[in-house]
Amino acid sequence: MQVRIGTRGSPLALAQAAEVAERLGGDTLLVPITTAGDRGASPAGSPAGVKGLFVAEITEALVRGDVDLAVHSAKDLPSDDPEGVIVAAVPERALPYDVLVTRDGDLPDGGRVGTGSLRRRAQLLRSRPGLTVEDVRGNVETRLRKLSEGAYDALVLAAAGLARLTLEPEHAAPIPVEEMVPAPGQGALAVQAVAGTAGAEAAAALDHQPSRMRFEAERELVRLLGGGCRLPLGAYAEVRGQGVRLLAVVIRPDGSEQAWAQVEADDPAAAAREAAGILRAGGAEDILREAGG
Repeated sequence: MQVRIGTRGSPLALAQAAEVAERLGGDTLLVPITTAGDRGASPAGSPAGVKGLFVAEITEALVRGDVDLAVHSAKDLPSDDPEGVIVAAVPERALPYDVLVTRDGDLPDGGRVGTGSLRRRAQLLRSRPGLTVEDVRGNVETRLRKLSEGAYDALVLAAAGLARLTLEPEHAAPIPVEEMVPAPGQGALAVQAVAGTAGAEAAAALDHQPSRMRFEAERELVRLLGGGCRLPLGAYAEVRGQGVRLLAVVIRPDGSEQAWAQVEADDPAAAAREAAGILRAGGAEDILREAGG
């Protein structure tokens, strides 16, 4: 049986889908699909907000039977699955942290840092308020070209994206997760399938239990808080023994205020509930509401 894999058509998305295809082995076919997000649509037109912009068309193709599997960046996946659709596999997670890429190895106060993420902007401004944080658009290669041309002094990029594109910038340094908490699901892939299908059965062999536990804790926290991938919410889970440690932060876009939680629990759902309660008590819902505004 040929397994048809639905994916966005960007270089990074195709690399991610190719990674899944290689893990599956056998006869596979990548099926690029243009999403509303790729067309520049507004989140206001998406029932799932920003996250739905990069997922909906691919999931719809899955439900119609046009593809057998759908591969997404886990951080783009809405916190609830459509009826009949499951996350059949979370393969072993790639590096989850962010990387500071500088043009010449130095980033002085007042330096210009490019990022399209409110989460990254907020954490940068909180840790180094002297920086100038500016918006940057385009795929990873485009952003790196803008850096080399002098449009920015530095960029913040995902380590997993650089690795999957086999890009190794000369001046790149990982940012500790305690200093910049990653986006929920960053570095992980989510492989969707229709429940009970041959595609779901094939994908199940790729499931990596520790990575799934981390994904479930972070995703459940997003569901409980109602946040999204473009909001200043960071979450990072680790498996500790039989349980889960979850670190999470919600921070004002200007870095002036944050709610912070670090919990350990017996399972992902319990960790997410406990962290959500601490974050709410610290004012997280107000921050997210204003940021989404």
